Amino acid sequence: MLGMKLTFCGAAGTTTGSQHLLEVNGQRILLDCGLYQGRRKDAFEVNCCFPHFDPATIDSVVLSHAHIDHAGNLPNLCKKGFAGNIFATFATRDLCAIMLPDSARIQTSDTKWLNKHRKRQNQPLVEPLYNEIDAEKCLRQFVNLGYNRPMLIANGVKLTFIDAGHILGSAQVLLEVEDEADGQTKRFLFSGDVGRGDNDILRDPVPGTDIDFMLMESTYGGREHELGTGADDKVAEVLNRALKRGGKVIIPCFAVERTQQILYVLHQLFEEKKIPTVDVYVDSPLATNATEIFRLHPECFNDEVYEFLHERRDPFGFEGLTLIRSVEKSKALNEREDQCIIISASGMCEAGRILHHLKNGVGNPRNTIFFVGYCAEQTLGWKLREGWDKVKIFGDEYTVKAKIDIVDSFSGHADHSELLDYFQATSGPKKKVWLIHGEPSRSEALCDALREIHDGEVEVGVLGQTVEF
Repeated sequence: MLGMKLTFCGAAGTTTGSQHLLEVNGQRILLDCGLYQGRRKDAFEVNCCFPHFDPATIDSVVLSHAHIDHAGNLPNLCKKGFAGNIFATFATRDLCAIMLPDSARIQTSDTKWLNKHRKRQNQPLVEPLYNEIDAEKCLRQFVNLGYNRPMLIANGVKLTFIDAGHILGSAQVLLEVEDEADGQTKRFLFSGDVGRGDNDILRDPVPGTDIDFMLMESTYGGREHELGTGADDKVAEVLNRALKRGGKVIIPCFAVERTQQILYVLHQLFEEKKIPTVDVYVDSPLATNATEIFRLHPECFNDEVYEFLHERRDPFGFEGLTLIRSVEKSKALNEREDQCIIISASGMCEAGRILHHLKNGVGNPRNTIFFVGYCAEQTLGWKLREGWDKVKIFGDEYTVKAKIDIVDSFSGHADHSELLDYFQATSGPKKKVWLIHGEPSRSEALCDALREIHDGEVEVGVLGQTVEF
């Protein structure tokens, strides 16, 4: 008799809305509780109701990391009746403390805008999934656990977090299970999102050992990153060329992880005099808060950043750097005519202060828009990366005259070859492997590659499917 059941409740056939329900020994453990991010109507219908389970029946949640597509629906889960513990690393909890309220504010703002239009059309008004109070209440249910510190979280279920090297505090989830149904001991590993290794800030992913069953991400299956990690010289080349043009350098950047990574690289380039001295501004309240949190968690840093700390230097701070929170100071940046580097969220240019900087800067041929991360198809960032001559910002059309530069070495996700290396480094029989968190073509490409090198069963998870083992 098989004793464990796994249901794919999200991030199956897509890369967003991570949720996986594990049932064992009469306990229901939810792995991640992310927001599905897509078209507004579809996203609301998926996120609001938890169609695959009743939140009140969940005993505990284990959270791999703080990204909104993995953690963003936690306040809604608690609001709808979940009363158990949310297990996470210390850094993940601290990041959630700023990211979940920020998500609530964005939802409240979007809902307010949407209701204006719905009211004019005599349509029923809508409410956000949760508000800032719901987010704060959810944080009270967090229980923090360090890497490699086993903890019993349910009857016969022991949890250990293993460093995933993806973002600050990110973890692989190892569950050691004494299965009462069949009397067997089973080691189950949920990969979370797997980092590339050789990260400028973080430690490399740590391979799991003696794994029997594996739930693995496949975001970049069948795809290789254009550049390897550690492409600091390429960044220096782009910045030197940009600064010679005489204008501003505008860097659209994700507030968490990517901004801090860029700051660390800039710090090194300035110290080594590989780029000229110029003022740098981080114009994002969320990024500013996240940078403060990074300083609190040296346990996540690699040896090189540790060396920075040992020498009493700030990896994310240097002379000429200004972190901006206020709207007034943000607006003042657009009035400056001298050279500077502006790092602002969001990385895909779909919301936030970056839109104001692009509105004011995209038409100036002396300026450079420097992309250092992925942009989903049809986003403003994607259009700029693809070389569109004209783009719309706040509903108005602008001609793109600024220089567009791209360095894609900063991805936090392992690519196809790196995922294969990660899988092979993970020891054990790996009797059954389920692939999730990938578009269908990506998951299938990785599945085919794994079947060529592995004798165990490898399948692609299907949304709503339940497997037993």
